[in-house]
Amino acid sequence: MINKSVIFCTLCVMIWAATSGCLMAQDRPKESVYKEPVTAMWINTYGNIRISNHLFWIAQTHFRTEEKDGTPFAGQIAQIYNRHALSYLFSKKFNVSLGGVLRVNWNTAKNTEGQKSTVPEWRIWHEYMFAMPFDRLMVYHRLRVEHRWTKGFNPDSEFIFRNRWRYMFKLKMPVGKPKLGSNTFYFSPEAELIMQSGGPVIDSPMEDLRLHASFGYIINPRLSVATGVMHSHGQDISDGTIYKQKWTMRFHVYFSPDLRKVKHKLPSIHTGD
Repeated sequence: MINKSVIFCTLCVMIWAATSGCLMAQDRPKESVYKEPVTAMWINTYGNIRISNHLFWIAQTHFRTEEKDGTPFAGQIAQIYNRHALSYLFSKKFNVSLGGVLRVNWNTAKNTEGQKSTVPEWRIWHEYMFAMPFDRLMVYHRLRVEHRWTKGFNPDSEFIFRNRWRYMFKLKMPVGKPKLGSNTFYFSPEAELIMQSGGPVIDSPMEDLRLHASFGYIINPRLSVATGVMHSHGQDISDGTIYKQKWTMRFHVYFSPDLRKVKHKLPSIHTGD
């Protein structure tokens, strides 16, 4: 014979589950919210220093600003990146990289009273770049995984850990010439999807979707410059129904010094970005 207390407890649990589910359904927004776009500017340097026939030292620095008080794009400092890695070139079509990142984040919120102005962010990253040469263009597939430690600006904030899963598809096409080479302008559209996972990620796995188009000039095999515009949007980590948007002006300098003997030529693969 079933105990009456067991039946009573079971009914209580069922009622609680039903009512809490209804409350959650009522509290949950019916549609996503897109924040107003923020304007930003990135000035990036990409160094690929050739150490040996197969080994590169990657040295990248990114200086980033955001709008503030009516000043678009460059009203305040937002982040400074310092990214380094060792890269192994298996062939002209494939290379693998492993390294670390120190990023300094500035507090760009409107109300920063009682908060820190800057906090560090640490990353370990590894990357797999596939290059596909065609007669008139280059196609790139990039897989990058980042293990990321971040913290907020409150004095008592602690580091949280997340993984980032990044895939980028990119084209590089000459303008006015049949092939990519010295003294050549080029056009380069790209799309990158950045997903995230980890304990703090509840309903916001899509951190960013970046659509970027740049116009550049290859001065010689060791030096190129480019500029472009990027639109990005992604979920807020604290609420997956809120999407952030950003328009970013980007300026790039690519340099590739070769520490080997001059008789050795640089490979045709572009291992930057």
